[in-house]
Amino acid sequence: MKQVQQNQIGVFDSGVGGLTVLRQLKQQLPEESFLYFADTARLPYGTRTKEEILQFVREILTWMQAEGVKMVIMACNTSSALALEEVRQEFPFPVLGLILPGARAAIHQGRSIGVIATPATVASNAYQRAILEADAGVEVFQVGCPEFVPLIEQNRLTDVYTYQIAEQYLQPLLDRSIDTLIYGCTHYPHLNPVIKRILPPAVKTVNPAYAVAIAAEKELQLLSLQNTNSPLPTRFCVSGEPQQFALLSQQFLGEHPHVEKVSLQSTHLPACRFIG
Repeated sequence: MKQVQQNQIGVFDSGVGGLTVLRQLKQQLPEESFLYFADTARLPYGTRTKEEILQFVREILTWMQAEGVKMVIMACNTSSALALEEVRQEFPFPVLGLILPGARAAIHQGRSIGVIATPATVASNAYQRAILEADAGVEVFQVGCPEFVPLIEQNRLTDVYTYQIAEQYLQPLLDRSIDTLIYGCTHYPHLNPVIKRILPPAVKTVNPAYAVAIAAEKELQLLSLQNTNSPLPTRFCVSGEPQQFALLSQQFLGEHPHVEKVSLQSTHLPACRFIG
């Protein structure tokens, strides 16, 4: 048990979006060690089919199992919406998603809830179901935002075009007089300054990263899996181009991480190699 306690917590997303979750996890769980994986070779996930997402998630979890993680956080709403329930029984460690913690946080904030998310997450209705199951008296409105993830991954956060697209996506929700907005994709908090300029001051925003970090802490306590040693440096792995991810990560994390490239699709998964 002591060896398991010292193992890393796996965190994965299609790209840099999950760094918003990682940052919150490290604040909430400073004694824990983390393994972060970005599936940059296959992003964005939000326009993929459920079958594709399931395949990707199973490959990532299988690799993380081989790396000896004690828990995995799906720092990806699309994966949480389309794959969590099917895969969480297939692996010998707890797997946590973002949908339920985010939904519960939202209903404590308001009664007219907007959700911005990838098209796949919106089509799944995962947030709507989770919110209405918790409180059938609230209203839920959803908008798919297919251009947000590519714009963020291209580091176009301050482009005029990005602002215009954000206005376009948010207008249907503003027309519904929402009082709460869920960032239904882990990339979207990177656009918080843009979105805040568009939203009325009274509209509250919900970042599910905060809620899932608290849920992870409770799960570790429940299973007696808290690390009792000093944490290891965070490992960063990608399936695509390491240098581009390292460059974006430096902006979002304030540090220049070592980034390792891995291949998930081979039968015998190779050891990571350091780049950057």
